[in-house]
Amino acid sequence: MAVADFYARTMAALDALGIEAPIYARPNEVEPAIPFAEDHRHASYDGHAVRLFWLQLLQASRVLGEFRSRFIGKVSPVHLFWGGMDLACTRFSGRPAPEYSGDIPNCPREVMVQGYSHELSSCGFWAGGGDEGAFYSYAYPEPEGFSDRSVGPFDAFYNDQLGQFLLPYEAVRTASDPEKALLGFLQSTYEAAADLGGWDRAALEADPGRMG
Repeated sequence: MAVADFYARTMAALDALGIEAPIYARPNEVEPAIPFAEDHRHASYDGHAVRLFWLQLLQASRVLGEFRSRFIGKVSPVHLFWGGMDLACTRFSGRPAPEYSGDIPNCPREVMVQGYSHELSSCGFWAGGGDEGAFYSYAYPEPEGFSDRSVGPFDAFYNDQLGQFLLPYEAVRTASDPEKALLGFLQSTYEAAADLGGWDRAALEADPGRMG
C-alpha cells in the first residue's frame, strides 16, 4: 500500500471516531521529505524484515532499560524517536547547554533547540547505521577529547561524519555475551561524556547492585 493511501485511511479512521489528530504531515530528518498525502512512490512491505527489526527493538529496549536504571538524574524513557526511527535513551547532567546550531533536514529548528537545551549523553539503536544497524552514543555539547576516548568493546569506533561512537549490531549479536558487550559500550561511552564534561557522577548515578 502506498504511503498516501495508508495516510488517507488512517486519518479517515481517526476522523470517523471523532478524534482530531493534526500532525506534521511529512517525514522528519530525511531528504526529500515527500508529504504523506502525495507519496505514491513508497509502497513496499517486507514482513520478514519488519519482524527482524521488531526483534532488534525488543532486545535493544531491554538492555537500554537496564542501562537507564543505573541513573538517578533526569533521564528520558527508552523511546522510539520519530525522525531517524531510532530507539533512544538520553541522560542529562542538569546544566544548560549552548543553543543548538546544527541543521537537521526537514525538522523544525525549535524542536532541536528544545531537545538540546541541556547537556546530555544520548545512546540508542539505529537501523540505518550499518548492514544490520548499529548502536550509537554521543554527547552534546561534545567535550574536548571525547572522540579520542578509548571505549569498549573492541568493535566500537568513533564516526567523524556523524560525530558519535558506533557499535555494529552484528558485533553485539555475535558476541559471546551480547548483553555484556552492549552494556560495556553504553557505560564506557557515557563515562567518556560525563568524565570529560565534568558531570557530578556521584550525585547522578546509582549502583545497580545496591539492593543485593
